[in-house]
Parts: sequence; structure tokens; C-alpha cells
Amino acid sequence: MNRTPAHLLVVDDDPVTLTLLKEVLSKEGYEVETALGGEAAIEKGKDHLFDIVITDVRMSGKDGMDVLRSLKKNAPETTVIMITAFGSIETAIEAIREGAFDYISKPFKLEEIKITVQRALSQRKLIQENKQYRQELLTKYQFENFLGRTPEILQVYKTIAKVADTKSTVLLYGESGTGKELVARSIHYNSQRSQRPFIPVDCASLVETLLETELFGHVRGAFTGALFTKKGLFEEADEGTLFLDEVSNLNLSVQTKLLRFLQEHEIKRVGGTESIKVDVRVIAATNQALEPMIKKGKFREDLFYRLNVVSITLPPLRERKEDIPLLANHFLGKLSEEHHKTLSHISPEAMEILMRYHWPGNVRELENTVERAIILSIHPIILPEDLPQKVLGSEKTIPPFVTEKPLSLKDVEKNYVLKVLQETKGNKKKTAEILGIDRTTLYRILEKE
Repeated sequence: MNRTPAHLLVVDDDPVTLTLLKEVLSKEGYEVETALGGEAAIEKGKDHLFDIVITDVRMSGKDGMDVLRSLKKNAPETTVIMITAFGSIETAIEAIREGAFDYISKPFKLEEIKITVQRALSQRKLIQENKQYRQELLTKYQFENFLGRTPEILQVYKTIAKVADTKSTVLLYGESGTGKELVARSIHYNSQRSQRPFIPVDCASLVETLLETELFGHVRGAFTGALFTKKGLFEEADEGTLFLDEVSNLNLSVQTKLLRFLQEHEIKRVGGTESIKVDVRVIAATNQALEPMIKKGKFREDLFYRLNVVSITLPPLRERKEDIPLLANHFLGKLSEEHHKTLSHISPEAMEILMRYHWPGNVRELENTVERAIILSIHPIILPEDLPQKVLGSEKTIPPFVTEKPLSLKDVEKNYVLKVLQETKGNKKKTAEILGIDRTTLYRILEKE
């Protein structure tokens, strides 16, 4: 795919230098314009957006520093490279402070010019990619992308919106798979910390003896094997957010150090004596109530109150079944594209089964179920036979053959085929044999609307 060439502006009050640089850089594949003097460059900068401007510092009238300041005001994303015959360190420092990318002294080597332009373009690309990445994160965790219309989930959205741009500690309650980390990331990426680290920690997966050093770091010699000083996750998350998932698994020693941080905003590495100030927002999550643990002496009451400044409870999927079609169709569209398959929809019979299942794994289990069905399905739609036995096991009949409402002959035929298919546990070959039809006819019947 052809890419648009970089747009360069070369500025100098020497026509010979302009001609030389334009010729050399044009041969490199760049689109090059020239400006004879600072005034001409400033005027061009008002009407055109350049990727890179290469300007001499010393020029009659408006000089290179004037050009630099004008560009940084009107086109801050433009990269500026300065050239001068007066290679004083003071001028170089001033140019860099004003926002120049680099500084080249005359007499310059043409190869040096080429390399500097390449470096400048690489930096621009990196900055643009980082901006795009941050925007993708912001888009991904916008409230509009949370799916659900039930009052319980709408209340969650409202609370996220209110708490996101504050400094408050947040405690998330919810069963496994309800989306606690998704909510934590949404809070982070909609806050003033969005461009700083978001670091998730699964407190249940870390060995108790390692959890303290993972969170707070350690100094050299703190324990056997501590051959060097190591920063902990609190320091890594400085100015960002630390998400402590399954916080109920913290032992009392770590709880004490966490409480100290929440009170003093400082930590001590394991084995160290120095207090280290860190600016970290803590979002904690648990799948069990902490109050009974407090009564048993397994969780500090004062820590609970520090964590529970704002609490958000995520409802299990079985309590918001009206959202299942919305979620299932969202996953169908997203995951079909990821697996390069074209499935148009979920059949009414399959959706009815999804609606009746109790979903102990919540939204995560629903997503996994839809993904499995997409991978295994050989039809343009998801049918009951594409669902796992665990989900099918909750159904007694699919769907009932006898209904109060009169059925068309086509519906009767399809319902009977589905009934036989269920009895054969999804075995299409056996189903076709029982019905006395070939598998092509079976697929045609199943695909009928």
C-alpha cells in the first residue's frame, strides 16, 4: 500500500542552500517545499501543515527562533530541526527548550541531514501510535460500550461516571466474571490518570510470601535471593491506578502496609527503612463480603473503611437476564470477526436456551459460550446443537413441540427435526438417518427462518 510522503519545509535566506536541501530530500522520497527567509516560512506555516520544518537559525528579519515559536503556537505537532553556523551551546539549549527536535551545526553533512529527518519521522510515528493507542483505550472503556439496560447495571454506569474523575478509593463487589476489572479500567481511563499506568494485581494468584515484595518491592539483601533492589507495583503505578483484585486474599501483614499507604501515601520496600512517597489510586475488588471476615479477624476493619469510600456492586447475569440477548449478539458480532466467520444471528431456540441458563460464570461464561458456538458452528446461524452440554442440560425440551399457538407446516417440520436432534445429542448423521433424509436436506431445514 502506497503511503503519503512526508511533507517537509526547508527555510533559509540562502537560495543555494535551499536548492541543495530540496534536491537531496526530494530524492529521499519526501514532498519538499522551500521558504526564502523567516517571514515566508511563518506565512506558509499558517496555511499549510508540515510534518517537518528544517530552518536556519540566523536569518535577516525573522530568524529561526521566530519560526520555531510561530510553528509551536500554530502547528504544535510539526517537528522542527534547527541549522546554524553558530554552534554555541546556549543557542542549542534555547532551541531545544523552545521545542526543537534537534540541532545541526554548519557546515553540515548531507548524510547527517538525512538521518536526522529519519529520526524525526520515527519519533512522530511513535507519538501518533501512542495517541492512537490511548484513544483506543478510551474508546474501549467508554461508558457507552458497557452493555446492559437493566436498572441495576444502569446504576453501575452512573456511579462510575460520578467517581471516575475523583481521587476516591473504590471497592468493587461482584461474582467472578461480572466484569470487575472492566469497571476498574473504565474508571481509570475516564480519569485524569488515563495516560499513566493501570496495573492489575490478582491477589489470589500470587503466593502469600511473594505478594508483599510484588506490591512494595524489596532492597538488596532483604531475603535469600534478593540480589538487587527491586521496585514494587506501587512504585510502577506511580501517578496511575493499582487494581487489587480479590483483595480478601491479602494476609494481615500486607493489609497493614496497604493501610499505611492509604493513610500516609507512602510505602517502604521489604527490608528497607526509607519511606517512599507514591501517588497511586487504589481500586479493590472482592467476590465475597468482607464484613464476615472482619468478625473472624481475617480482615482489618480500619482497612475496610479506607477501601470502601465508594462501593459498586456488579449484579450477576442471572439477575439481569434481559441483557443476555444484547450481550450475546454483541459477542457474536465481535468474535465472528475475530475468527473470520460470518454468522448472521443466534436462532430463537438457541437464544431461549441462553436466557434460561443460570450462568454461574456470568458475562465471562456467556462470552466463552458464544465464542465456542462460533468456532464449532457449520451454519450461518448459531443453533442449539452449537451450545455446550452444560448449557443444554438446563433445558428439558427444545423447543416444546406442542404449543398453544397454531404452527405452520414449516415450523412443525423444523421443531420436529430439532426434537430428534436433541435426542441424538446433536448427532446430525444419526438424526438424518432417523428422519430418512440426507444431511444436506437436514441443514436446509435447520437454516429455514
